[in-house]
Amino acid sequence: MATTTAKKSTSQSGASTTGKSRRRTARGGVGAALTPEQNAERGFTASETLSENLQKVLVDLIELSLQGKQAHWNVVGRNFRDTHLQLDEIIDAAREFADTVAERMRSLHALPDGRSDVVAQNTTLPEFPQGEIATNEVVDLMTERLDDVAATCRDVHDAVDEEDPTSADILHAILERVEQLSWMVSAENRTPRR
Repeated sequence: MATTTAKKSTSQSGASTTGKSRRRTARGGVGAALTPEQNAERGFTASETLSENLQKVLVDLIELSLQGKQAHWNVVGRNFRDTHLQLDEIIDAAREFADTVAERMRSLHALPDGRSDVVAQNTTLPEFPQGEIATNEVVDLMTERLDDVAATCRDVHDAVDEEDPTSADILHAILERVEQLSWMVSAENRTPRR
C-alpha cells in the first residue's frame, strides 16, 4: 500500500511532484534487515538529546565549509590571495571537524544527517550572499559565521558534557580552532586599540 502511495507522488521521471523542487525521493534508507540479536547496539548509546546536540554542531560545520567555498570562489579585492588561502584553512577545519562529529555520532549509535536540505533547514548560520564579494566584507561575513559555529558549540556544551565528556572534548577542540580562526580572520579588518 505504501508503495502505491509513493508512486502517486512521483512523475514518470521519478521526480517528486510535491513541493517546490523536482528532486527525486531517496530509495531504501531503512538499513539492513537483521535479527534483533544481530542488530543490537553494544556499549554506550547516545540519548536523543545528545544526538540532537551533536547534529546541531554537525550541520553548522557542514554549512561553514560550504559557505567558505562560496566565499573562496567569489572573493575579490585587496589582499585577495591571503584571504583566498585563509578561507581554505577554514574549509579544511570545518570539513575535518564535521567528519569527526559525524563519526563520533556513529560510534554512539546515533545517525548523523548531512543531507543538503537538512543542513539548509537547520543551520544557525545566515545565508551567504551571491556574487563577487570584496575581501573586507568576506572577512566580516566569515568572522560572523565562525562565531556562530562557536556559539552553537557553547550552547550545547554543558548538556553534551553531562552525558558524554568524550564528545565534549571534541567540542573543546572545535571551539579552540574556530575561535582562533575567528581572531585571525577578523584581525584583517581591525585597527590597533589606542
